[in-house]
Amino acid sequence: MALEARGYRADGAQQAAIDHLGSWLESHLAGHRGWLRRVPAGVYLWGGVGRGKSFLMDAFFAAAPVQAKRRVHFHAFLQELQARMLAFSGQADPLTKAARALAAELRLLCFDEFHVHDIGDAMLLGRLLAVLVEEGVGLVCTSNYHPDGLCPNPLYRERFEPAIRLLEKRFDVLSVDGGEDYRQRSTALEAWGSYGWPLAAGDDWPGRQLELTTAAERDLTLEVNYHPLQVMAREDDRAWLEFDALFRQPHSSADFLWLCQRFRRIAIGTVPWLDGEGIDVQQRFLSFIDIAYDSGVRLVLGCAADLDTLCAGKAPQDYARTRSRLRQLQPVNLSPDP
Repeated sequence: MALEARGYRADGAQQAAIDHLGSWLESHLAGHRGWLRRVPAGVYLWGGVGRGKSFLMDAFFAAAPVQAKRRVHFHAFLQELQARMLAFSGQADPLTKAARALAAELRLLCFDEFHVHDIGDAMLLGRLLAVLVEEGVGLVCTSNYHPDGLCPNPLYRERFEPAIRLLEKRFDVLSVDGGEDYRQRSTALEAWGSYGWPLAAGDDWPGRQLELTTAAERDLTLEVNYHPLQVMAREDDRAWLEFDALFRQPHSSADFLWLCQRFRRIAIGTVPWLDGEGIDVQQRFLSFIDIAYDSGVRLVLGCAADLDTLCAGKAPQDYARTRSRLRQLQPVNLSPDP
């Protein structure tokens, strides 16, 4: 089995999820429907960070005997949905039309890292789920949160409530929480970049990590989705940016996706103690880490302090996932006498 090939044995919760996914998919593909018993629209796996949810999703997706299937990540998929909606601009209810066009292409959709941060995401996801369930697309979702914990912000909780009820009523909701964060095993995953601290003002360690040469363009402005972004340096598929330019300015997830598609190695310097930043800045940082991780970017972070100090204090809702991902970076102590 794939788990055992990587030195693991499925715990009880993981094995139950594996068995349940197999049974659900068999019923979904067979189309067993009746007045008294309706096949669940999908399976919703939730639990703490590093519990193997994404790995279970990968294994399930690879094994599913379905041609019309897709595995998607949160931010990139929402960008795709918005692009699809443009094809129906000027028509009534472009979201429903885009969702039905998507449903016509799929029989199985695997949605990794399901979460909700703002009203725009809430409205898109809520209506999308309703259409996909209505059209009979099988859905498997992973999340750090039980459905009832997906949208805690009281300002728009009420508008997302129908989607929560849909998940709880039409999906099999399974907890996958064996108690261990497998990402913390030293041999679990190859580091996806490096994390250096403390980065002194003016230190070009991030650029050195990117192996920039004299041919690199320095101190330039890129146009990203029709607005400017200051870049310390770029060369080929490598870019060095500063925290201030990337996260203290109103950049969106679409901007971060653009960067991660254009550059395969990205360095970010002067990352400060996050508790001293506004919630909007913190949330941009978290979104960028998610997108870079999911995109397979090699990341270099030059930070003011070690990870525990950097992230001390009050943190946003999704910080546990980000912290786990940052711990997968290779730590580099930049002190003169480490």
